[in-house]
Amino acid sequence: MQIRQRPIKRVRIEIIPMIDVIFFLLVFFMVTSLAMTRINSIKVELPKTSGAPENIRQNIILTIKKDGSMLVNKTPVTADTLGSRLVYEMQTDPQGVVIVNADEGAEYGIVVVAMQKAKDGGVRRFALAAEVEKEKRKQ
Repeated sequence: MQIRQRPIKRVRIEIIPMIDVIFFLLVFFMVTSLAMTRINSIKVELPKTSGAPENIRQNIILTIKKDGSMLVNKTPVTADTLGSRLVYEMQTDPQGVVIVNADEGAEYGIVVVAMQKAKDGGVRRFALAAEVEKEKRKQ
């Protein structure tokens, strides 16, 4: 009795479907990470500065508009309710930094009062937001 042997086929790994899967995973994670970012700032005209920007985790943003209105993470507040709102916002991160995002035309006194109320509410770390000027090329 004679047994027939099948010819041995070489196994091939197709790389094109693997590249497609990796590409779709990359796109999925990129879109997911963009959806997870918190954007709590309100559009204001920031003062200009020539320094380099710093990377600060944006937990709490105190926005002061030109007309004197104040917002904490897009929630309108008054000078009286500012301290309690910041205490509420800082429950998740007591060591967090409050970023003061004041309009260039906002009165200096309102900014100082807001920072003092925040300090009375327990805030210990502040950062002042400013727009970095692009250096002009010398021709």
